[in-house]
Amino acid sequence: MLSKDSESDLENFKKETNSSDYSGEVKGRWGQFKDSFKRGDVKYEELSQELDETERANIGASKSPLQRDLKNRHLQMIAIGGSVGTGLLIGSGSTLRIGGPASLVIAWGLVGTMVFCTVHALGELCVAFPVSGAFSNYAARFVDTSWGFAVGWNYAIMWLIVLPLELVAAAMSIQYWNDTINPAAWVAIFYVFILVINLFGVKGYGEAEFFLAIVKVIAIVGFIILGVIIVCGGGPTHHFIGAKNWHNPGAFAYGFKGVCSVFVTASYSLAGSEMVGLAAAETSNPKYTLPKAIKQVFWRIFLFYILSLTLIGLIVPYDSPELLGSSNDASASPFVIAIRIGGINALPSIFNAVILISVISVGNSAVYGCSRTIQSLGAQGLGPSFLNYVDKKGRPLAGLGISALFGLLCFLSAYDNEAEVFAWLLSVGGLATIFSWFSIVLCHFRFRLAMRYHKRSLDELSFKSVTGIWGSLYSMIFLMVVLGVQFWVALFPVGGNGKPNAKNFFQNYLGVIVIAIFYVAHKMYMKNWRICLKLSKIDLDTGRRENDSSLINYEIEQDKENFRQLPFYRKVLHFFA
Repeated sequence: MLSKDSESDLENFKKETNSSDYSGEVKGRWGQFKDSFKRGDVKYEELSQELDETERANIGASKSPLQRDLKNRHLQMIAIGGSVGTGLLIGSGSTLRIGGPASLVIAWGLVGTMVFCTVHALGELCVAFPVSGAFSNYAARFVDTSWGFAVGWNYAIMWLIVLPLELVAAAMSIQYWNDTINPAAWVAIFYVFILVINLFGVKGYGEAEFFLAIVKVIAIVGFIILGVIIVCGGGPTHHFIGAKNWHNPGAFAYGFKGVCSVFVTASYSLAGSEMVGLAAAETSNPKYTLPKAIKQVFWRIFLFYILSLTLIGLIVPYDSPELLGSSNDASASPFVIAIRIGGINALPSIFNAVILISVISVGNSAVYGCSRTIQSLGAQGLGPSFLNYVDKKGRPLAGLGISALFGLLCFLSAYDNEAEVFAWLLSVGGLATIFSWFSIVLCHFRFRLAMRYHKRSLDELSFKSVTGIWGSLYSMIFLMVVLGVQFWVALFPVGGNGKPNAKNFFQNYLGVIVIAIFYVAHKMYMKNWRICLKLSKIDLDTGRRENDSSLINYEIEQDKENFRQLPFYRKVLHFFA
């Protein structure tokens, strides 16, 4: 029989060894490693069967055992470099050819305003409700569970398909240096590498994105400096470019339809901006870290997209024959073409390495985003319960396993017609980002209406969207316009003969049909025929880490006082970040 002191020592020893099922022997590293894959300590059986589907979804999302290991520096880099990938580095070349330089500035500028409003709305919701799955739960909480089901699964499917696509793109980037090795070998290496990163849990994802984003930021900033020099005639050729390409061949390529096509591409290229919201549930103090990350959105859009694409439009004429290439290596990148025009021939290999890093980063984010979304859908009861399996290290193993399974599609790269296969696979979730953004601002709009209905003060919120409810309304209208434009461009593509193109239409608009099927199927299965929740039924408390308005106001005043005492240079840095 153990004494009380001995029992206390045993309990402390069990905590130190992280072994809740201590059996009298010390576990070695291998034993601890195996033990880490056991289900984490969370009791979902406490949920009453009398709860309705919305209440179960809210409680399930708020009880997630995901570990809160993401730090401020991780979120900062996820926010800065999260959406910088092949859409900017390679895809912008085709948009320049279709739209012209003026279209790049107009489209990315307007889409940037929408993304700014959307991310701020998401930040307000995530600071108030840092729950797993973020916007998939908000859709169930503030709109309807059927909408949450449709948006969540459509978003997860998008990332499931993006992973093998990025793996193939990474292998093609390697072929720029060595095309004698079978691409399937490189695909296998990158496949294992990305899965290993995510097996280290959220901290592994955060650390990987931190360093990968630093490389992307340095590359874009370096290009902007170099681009200014080339435009002003300071390159090796000493050729002053200025705005010549805006006059000849011109600012617009295919007129209004060209601009509309660029709108669609610009929207896709900024996909990943919402990843900060998914990370909220795995952040120790979202009240402080998320607002700082949200502030980076404006500078990311302005610095990475507006400035860099403006320089691209000045340097590269839209009728350049090099833009007609369709390869996914450095030769197709308008950034590399611009560097060549400037007379610098040594940089393509360096920039190809940046493209490779960006592709790996997107693949890493695909596994993270998909696994967390799938785990949240399982926790909310919007998917099979086994999807909610989270181990002791906070890894959503079911979601990771499904991502790994679909990632095997990357070996289709050995198939002769893999581009056609991937085009149809991607079309299934092709509009997932548009629907996710629309859902975010719709949820924020209804959240503000519910706060007003229940006579709750906005002082309860430690972070408020700077664009408020009007920014969300603007974003909803804008996204509906983008969907309408997408319909037109998909049915009558740029450069066509004026006749409808059925194949192009379904490859670009199949996502609407898929999400409609998800929505209607869930309605029929649950026999729930309401369009949306009544404002009186919206839950404003479950999942909140704090809602004491007096305490929040006190902390805000303390923060203001601390800010006033900072030296001037620290105040300037605080404003920008």
